[in-house]
Amino acid sequence: MTPTKISKKIVADRIEWINRMLEEIEALPLNSFDSFISDRRNIFTAESCLRRALEALMDLGRHILAKAFGKAVSEYKEIGKTLGELGVLSRSATDKFKQLAGYRNRMVHFYHEITDEEMYRICSGELADIKGLVDDLLEWLKAHPDLLDDTL
Repeated sequence: MTPTKISKKIVADRIEWINRMLEEIEALPLNSFDSFISDRRNIFTAESCLRRALEALMDLGRHILAKAFGKAVSEYKEIGKTLGELGVLSRSATDKFKQLAGYRNRMVHFYHEITDEEMYRICSGELADIKGLVDDLLEWLKAHPDLLDDTL
């Protein structure tokens, strides 16, 4: 695969999607577990939005790898590892990216094991991990404006 330019439009679209999904989660009643589970639809909304935010984050990482470095990565866990190896992410961010990729896989393949309590805990206290990785990727992109394609 030949490196080209990273599409600013794709970057913006994925970040907008992540932010929209996180806003939907944050709009849920997260002040207590009891209020969270008072309407069962909250759990399904949280799960769907969290999975979609994680998938958009993975897509953003995959886009950066494909376009800036010509690297094709098929496994979600490999995206974070490769971003780290190429200096896009710090060691701690790489570890967090791989952890979130693993959680996304768990949500898809072992969805029946995720408890309501676990979903509440993540949505009420761990969304900053996703936001932090978006910020890390944006910082790297800002430091490498020559790799960005401004055209639509």
